[in-house]
Amino acid sequence: MDVMSSSLQQQRVVVEQLRREAAIERQTVSESCAKMMKYITEHEQEDYLLTGFTSQKVNPFREKSSCTVL
Repeated sequence: MDVMSSSLQQQRVVVEQLRREAAIERQTVSESCAKMMKYITEHEQEDYLLTGFTSQKVNPFREKSSCTVL
């Protein structure tokens, strides 16, 4: 009886998850692509991979100064 109860509880959890997933608002791929392209073009001035850094001091990926042995 305990196994049957456990199985029933698992099935209820699965059903609830499927209901939550079914309630999610869907978008077509073309809508999503258009929104992504709009976001990218609006924020391209803030993208350091496209514009570069204003100075090397601002760049967190710059090569660190080499260590000298005394």
